[in-house]
Amino acid sequence: MSADGLRRARVIAVGRNAAWIVAEDESEPRPASLRKAARYEMPVPGDLVEARVMGEGRVVVDGVHPRRFALRRRTAGGRTKTMAANVDTLAVVAALVDPPLHHAIVDRLTAFAAQHELEPLLLLTKADLAGEEAAERVAGIYRAVGVPVLILQPKAGRGIDGLRELLGSRHALLVGNSGVGKSSIFRALGGIGIVGDLSRFGRGRQTTTSARLVRLGDGFLIDSPGIGEFALDPLPAGELAWLFPEMREPATRCRFADCRHLTEPDCAVRHAVDEGRIAGSRYASYAEIAGSAPP
Repeated sequence: MSADGLRRARVIAVGRNAAWIVAEDESEPRPASLRKAARYEMPVPGDLVEARVMGEGRVVVDGVHPRRFALRRRTAGGRTKTMAANVDTLAVVAALVDPPLHHAIVDRLTAFAAQHELEPLLLLTKADLAGEEAAERVAGIYRAVGVPVLILQPKAGRGIDGLRELLGSRHALLVGNSGVGKSSIFRALGGIGIVGDLSRFGRGRQTTTSARLVRLGDGFLIDSPGIGEFALDPLPAGELAWLFPEMREPATRCRFADCRHLTEPDCAVRHAVDEGRIAGSRYASYAEIAGSAPP
């Protein structure tokens, strides 16, 4: 990025008054401070911004391009927080073992994707430790409800070409707990990684910021904020079932129109679980969320 006017760049991480960006015609990330105009509409990962090189190679972000899509959620205080921009896919990474697979986490994230109209994608890792039969059993649960699943062994290269092909020109956000293999996936895809302190590039105290980005043709795969950021917006339990595709049709046949699918009599959803048409693990995740949902 030379000092020859404005350049478009992609944001991959943001501090208080600074960001890590990658220019469209470059491969290396750069720290950049945010001008007041850019701070007015704070950039988020996935944003396209206008960047300029100043004296001594200092980079500043002048403004944020209009967003095609903004991923927002409501905070505990009722405010709206923008988490990412210009993404269309939520890629969930889950290890089959070590750490053990928690269906509840995967199901909350796929429900989050449905609530925010994102395409879900499940990436299962550590099949070499869990065994092929266990991997296919878990994959089958999610494929049955329309979630694309890839079984990956990044260090051995398994599934990486398929992941590149599946993502294609998508703009994806990667999310997963610590230890599930996100770093290995990024390395296998040849991603750009940064870890650094933004404090000297912006005003105010900053924490160490890490982020990763993979360019995939016209698309990209970008690291996400912590998994705790992906909380479902509050929904009545009756509406929550629509975030679980396999529950939508049975829910229309319940005795009561406002059935919560928990303890009500003549519940067609629970009947489908008993018959094996809805996976017990998926229903358990639903019941856990619905138990704390408003009536």
